[in-house]
Amino acid sequence: MSSAAPRTTGHDQLWSVDEHLEDILATVRPLEPIELQLLDAQGCVLVEDITVPVSLPPFDNSSMDGYAVRVTDVAGASEEYPAVLDVVGDVAAGQADLLHVGPGQAARIMTGAPLPPGAETVVPVEWTDGGLGEGPVTGMRARALAPDGAEGHVHVYRSAEARAHVRAEGSDVKAGDRALESGAVLGPPQIALLAAIGRATVRVRPRPRVVVMSTGSELVQPGQELGSGQIYDSNSFALTAAAIDAGAIAYRVGAVADDAETLRSTIEDQLVRADLMVTTGGVSVGAYDVVKEALSHVGDEDEAGSGIEFRKLAMQPGKPQGFGSIGPDHTPLLALPGNPVSSYVSFELFVRPAIRALMGLPDVHRPRTRATLTTHKALTSPKGRRQFLRGTYAEGAVTPVGGAGSHLVAALAHADALIVVPEDVESVEPGADIEVVLLG
Repeated sequence: MSSAAPRTTGHDQLWSVDEHLEDILATVRPLEPIELQLLDAQGCVLVEDITVPVSLPPFDNSSMDGYAVRVTDVAGASEEYPAVLDVVGDVAAGQADLLHVGPGQAARIMTGAPLPPGAETVVPVEWTDGGLGEGPVTGMRARALAPDGAEGHVHVYRSAEARAHVRAEGSDVKAGDRALESGAVLGPPQIALLAAIGRATVRVRPRPRVVVMSTGSELVQPGQELGSGQIYDSNSFALTAAAIDAGAIAYRVGAVADDAETLRSTIEDQLVRADLMVTTGGVSVGAYDVVKEALSHVGDEDEAGSGIEFRKLAMQPGKPQGFGSIGPDHTPLLALPGNPVSSYVSFELFVRPAIRALMGLPDVHRPRTRATLTTHKALTSPKGRRQFLRGTYAEGAVTPVGGAGSHLVAALAHADALIVVPEDVESVEPGADIEVVLLG
């Protein structure tokens, strides 16, 4: 990432959502590419075009268990007048030395096995007597149980066109074709294709390592007993899960007490495994907002060009925010507010795009759409603030979930969209056309 110089804007300046996001995306740079083994590259972004070195499939092969035959030998075959062919042996998948199928002959062939020389088509075993002479069968007997099945005669009860049940060489992709383009995200199907064409490693941008840290002496880890005035730490779990969902490798750090030196020490310890750091809590104006206390002047002591600036944004929820870089590598750090909804909304608007930018993805944003507002009464919004309300979206309509409170975790759990109320709008009537950010 590029160095983030300390800003000189006044403390009372109100940043817009777009200005804050633009500043983040102008600072965060994609991670440098590395060569990774296939399974280690899952979820990463490819930085090279992949050309197919060998066709798929690399040879004509059978798509059925059956018999490889010549077309003329089974022409007109029926149950009343079956074609009777000499079985010259088996052709199994992976077999190198192939039999030759001559006139009046058949080779028992397995799915995936190469089409032997002389054969023109494959007759499914269900169209034959399987060499038993007792009418149509439903499958082949295992070779281990009946090794003589590859010998003798087979009755064929139906004809087959040329190359029926044959997968042609190169019918999937041909040698020289482009298998994947630079910029592709490697999921299971892409990993399968790379393995199928013989690639053991690929050059990708690695998944960003994101460290998530919550702050507050009142926070207790789930599973422990709550004391007086304490609450469970949900933010670090929510944001770690959100970072993984965005494509990152995420590390959750248990809640740090309200002590500035402890917080700074913990952050410094975590820098070794972080491409991006996210804190939650302690960024407002209270006497115990330790993130602000610990990091406001970090640039005075750290490497030149580092620094965290704390801002007020024209948004609800999530007005207090912090952004900058820390440490010798200028690791980007986003400081989010501590209220659960504020924290999560801030993650979706600012942290998720930063993670996607580190991955080198061209589109870093959640999809947006327009929807009809379904509600019993008008929504109100503070003047001059862009409000983000939780909602459920379906078939072009969006319904608010819960109220505007920034502590309503239960409502957040049922939402799959954010309703966006612009800064210049103070009331939105039922039935209005409104912008929606889709979270699913």
